[in-house]
Amino acid sequence: MVVKSEIKHIKSLQQKKYRIQNGLFVVEGIKTVSELLQSSFSPYKIYSTDESLLTGIPVEKAIVSASELKKMSSLQNPNKVLGVFHIPRAVPPVFKDWILVLDALKDPGNLGTIIRLCDWFGIRHLVCSPDTADCYNPKVLQATMGSIARVNVVYEVLDSLLERPEVPVYGAFMDGRPVYGQSLPAAGMLVMGNEAHGISAAVSEKVKHRIGIPQYGDQRTESLNVAMATAILLNEIRRPTQR
Repeated sequence: MVVKSEIKHIKSLQQKKYRIQNGLFVVEGIKTVSELLQSSFSPYKIYSTDESLLTGIPVEKAIVSASELKKMSSLQNPNKVLGVFHIPRAVPPVFKDWILVLDALKDPGNLGTIIRLCDWFGIRHLVCSPDTADCYNPKVLQATMGSIARVNVVYEVLDSLLERPEVPVYGAFMDGRPVYGQSLPAAGMLVMGNEAHGISAAVSEKVKHRIGIPQYGDQRTESLNVAMATAILLNEIRRPTQR
């Protein structure tokens, strides 16, 4: 049994200011909690309605009732396990491969999907502008399906990052040169912009290579969803390695 103050504390972690204040975040569901337990993330405490799911887990844990789990959860239908983990210290990105850069992405679902795409395409470093959605937002974590355990997410002012000489900087633009058929390097930075406004003017000035996804058909579609566009561009970036 957990006390009311503990439930209140866990529930408060749904808000960014309390996550920052306590250095903790919450993940839910058997799969996502298991992924993080097998990663470098440090667990604080694991809660479950099923004692068998906690067997052999060498961390602090507690059995809770279904009603207690629901009070802690951000989900309509909680999935048996909830984990509280320490927010890790930021690790600087390594410029030996492609790095994905997000400029003011706001939607938690888009960010979570993009983290999952990074995992799929082997992009180990994701750099976000400070005004991008928080990667420890519960909605983001649900959308990552555990991929947050394998992608290093860093929040950094983009101006200085994009001026680094190690790798070329590419950016996605509606009027960019079609990505298909381009000879892309083995390493670089790919910048994706805000859902409504694209890449900001200040960041655009740092982008040396403007690429885009050509439209077909009657051309009435205004734009692609940013996560969908990211998937297409990452596929093209990785295509040469599959030849």
